[in-house]
Formats: sequence, C-alpha cells, structure tokens
Amino acid sequence: MDIQRSKRGGRKSRLAQRAAKPVIDPCPPGQIGGAYKPLTEGELSQIYDTTLALLAKLGLGEVPDRLRKDLLAAGAEEASNGRVLFPPALVEAAIDQAAKTFVLHGRDPARSIEVGGNKVYFGTGGAAVQALDIDTQAYRPSTLQDLHDFTRLQDTLANVSWFTRCCIATDVEDIYDLDINTAYALIKNTTKPTATAFTLAEHVAPIVEMFDIAAGGPGEFAKRPFVKAHISPIISPMRYGEDAVDVVYECIKHNVPMSCITAAQAGATAPAPLAGFLAQSLAETLASLVMVHAIQPGFPMIFSNWPFVIDLRTGAFAGGSGETAVLNAASAQLSNWLGLPSGVASSMTDAKAIDAQYGAEKGLTSMAAALAGGNLIYESSGMTSSLLGASFEGFVLDDEMHSNTYRALRGIEVSEDSLGFDAICEAVLGEGHFLGGQQTLEAMERDYFYPDLADRNDPKAWTDAGSVDAWTRARERAKTILAEHHPAYLTPEQDAEIRARFNILSA
Repeated sequence: MDIQRSKRGGRKSRLAQRAAKPVIDPCPPGQIGGAYKPLTEGELSQIYDTTLALLAKLGLGEVPDRLRKDLLAAGAEEASNGRVLFPPALVEAAIDQAAKTFVLHGRDPARSIEVGGNKVYFGTGGAAVQALDIDTQAYRPSTLQDLHDFTRLQDTLANVSWFTRCCIATDVEDIYDLDINTAYALIKNTTKPTATAFTLAEHVAPIVEMFDIAAGGPGEFAKRPFVKAHISPIISPMRYGEDAVDVVYECIKHNVPMSCITAAQAGATAPAPLAGFLAQSLAETLASLVMVHAIQPGFPMIFSNWPFVIDLRTGAFAGGSGETAVLNAASAQLSNWLGLPSGVASSMTDAKAIDAQYGAEKGLTSMAAALAGGNLIYESSGMTSSLLGASFEGFVLDDEMHSNTYRALRGIEVSEDSLGFDAICEAVLGEGHFLGGQQTLEAMERDYFYPDLADRNDPKAWTDAGSVDAWTRARERAKTILAEHHPAYLTPEQDAEIRARFNILSA
C-alpha cells in the first residue's frame, strides 16, 4: 500500500485538513434563478396583451386629483365615467424608463444587495398580529418587544437578506407612535437593508429625520437610503387608494425606495382562473409603475406583484397551496420577462404549529419562487398561520431551509476538474473508495451544505440523544441567539437624540 496515500486518507489527517481550510459557504444568497418557467413565451404574450387591454380600455378608478393631473400630463386619458385609461405607449414608456437594477443599502455597506436581473434573495414581510410564544408555544398578540426581538434574531441569520417588520406591535395604539417605534426597532437592532410601512403620508418626513440621525446628520439618509417603504397604492380590483398614493408622493420626495405591492386574492378581488388572475394582477402592479413614472420617471421601485389565494369553499387564506406556488412563480417570470425588479411572496404557511404541514408548504412555495427567479422573495421567514402569526423558531428553521434552496439554485458545475476522470481512476485502482481523497476534501467544503438543525442521525442515535424534534432544536437555537445577541447599532448620542425628539417606548 502507498504509505503517503494511507496517511492522507487517515481520519486525523482529514480533520486537520478541514480545520486548516477556511470554511466556504457553498450556497450564499444571490444565487441565480429562472430555470422554472411555468408560462411559455406565447402565454406570457397573451397575458401581457390582456393586461394592456385592461389598462387601455378599463383603466383605474378612484384616482386622487393630484395623481390624476400627473397621469394625464404623462399621457394617460380620462374616460367619460371618470376612470383614467393608460394607452399602451404610456405603459411601455414606464417599463422602458423604470429602474431595472438598484442597490438596497444596508447601514453596513457590506450587507447591501443589488436587486434586479436574475439574482434571488430571501427576506421578510408581513404584518402578523400574533406571535407564537417561544416559551408557552401558544399564540398571543404580538408586541413591540416581539418586534425588537425578531429584529435582533434575524440580524444573525445569513439568509435573511433584508428585514421588513414581520409583526405589528399591537400594544402601541397611537398610529404615529406605532410607525415611529417600528422604524426605531429596525435601526436599533440591525444594519441590514430594512423596510417599513407609513400609515399616513405625514409620518414620512419625521421618520426620515430619525433615519438622518442614524445616518450621521441632516440629508445623509437620502444619499444612501437604507430603509425602503412597503406601500399598497392599488386596491383590487383596479382602483387607487388615496392614503397610500399620498405616501408614495412623500417617499419620492424624501428618496425612500419603494415596494409597490399588489395583493389581489384569486376568486375574491381578482378572477379565479389563474390566467385571468395574472392578467389583472399584472395590470394593477403596472398601474403602480405608471404612477411612479408620472411622478418621477425611473424612481427605484420593486415590482411587487404578490398573488394571493383563498380557499374558495371557505374563504380562508391558502398561503401554502400549490396554486400560491405556481402563481408567485409565474408572477416572477412575468416581471423578469418585462425586465423589472421582481418581488413575490412565499413560505406563507397556513400551519399553526412547526409541523409537517409547515415544512411541506414552506418548502414547496419558496422553492418554486426561487427557481422562477423572484429577485426579492417576501414573507419567506418566520411567518405562520396564514400570515397571522410569526415564530422565533420559524425564523431559524427557515434560514436553514433557504440554504438548501440556494444550494439547489446553484446547480452543478461541470468541468474537467469536477468530472474528475483521473480521481475516479485513482480511487478505483487504489483504495477502492473516495474517502479522504484530495478531490473529496476540496468538494466537502465547496459543494456541500451541512445543516445544524436538521437531524441526520440513525434512529437509535436520535433516540439515545432524547428524540429531540426540529421545533425543540430551533427553540433552543432562537433562545440562545436572543440571550446573547444585543447589538448596539446606534451610538449613545444617536439614541439620546432620537429619544429626545420622539416618543420611543420601552422595548
């Protein structure tokens, strides 16, 4: 036997070589999507043509006066019934001049991401009104403390590329204080790109002043805006919402990037047939884009076309359904086909517990959205109970799920080196196995993801270790993070200035 080969294949040698090598993430965020195409080229064109016809002949209703004036000046037309019609030339001008890629800044520049193209990033969303209590394992109203804790928790999770408030602080009754304290929780507990919502337009300017304090002074936030706004300016079916439109104007004024979200529900606020749903939902999201184009062409906007599904027998939300999976994948495909930065929703399980339903629904919907190339995949971490709940354990479990999804997206690199003809011959003619081989050691770190939470032991070892389930392991991990991770992303001086100017509530 070759002595050198025997030494190289020894267990101690293998462990030493692995320890000496830097650990490489085999599946980082930003993997390339787009391989899954639920719609053919002809079907994409058919849906788009129907969308253009809806905008040109039906148009949008309940258009606020200020927006009506700007839309007409940009080339829209007024119908006799008061609706505003969008000729195809106006819609296509808005698409042509839209921002195709742009940076979502983190306060830490190393955490910034570029959206658009074919890169896929998982993040959060939602406005859950309940939290799955980490101690009692029962649902209760979500609080401001929960929001701070969720923000601290996700700050440690590599696959949450941006953080949007995942729950509502139901213990804060005043809507201005709610918006202020939600924004404060974001800048206090993370330096990732973040997103928030503004209940009213007049809340935007003071909250931007808070962001300026965190950014280093007046006007600094606008230079590198590290928070985007989640706005739903369209009320399905096919009309504008005045309060949200007012928020759009203020966000553009203060250089706050936007996700303009359409969240129609199949069979309720949009057609039940999936093709008709996609046509209307695309029309509504394009109406948001035309609105932004009329106010300031090219202003950064995530084209957030989120198809929602209800159970037509009961009216219950069906966020974990196969229909949700294919619709959001098709939405991503349509947005990318138009060259627009796509935002879709996934992982919106209807399960209440961290159980088999939870895993199946999250895995199905998030994989479909990622394979279709959704640039930003919202709702993808921690959400439970048809978006009514948020779970600490869910955040850490979903983070591991996303690693597996990114690994699948990464695919298989085929090259002379990876095919390894010589390595195969050496193993077959030598020791008869590949354990400890140089090619194996190199691939071990480069090509394989090793989960921390998923159990890969045999049944006896699992039983001997206490038969611990995934929910319990995730709870222990979340509790450890919450006990140990207390970031100080605001200086004492910044925090004192914010507290002196705003009603910051304890959390």
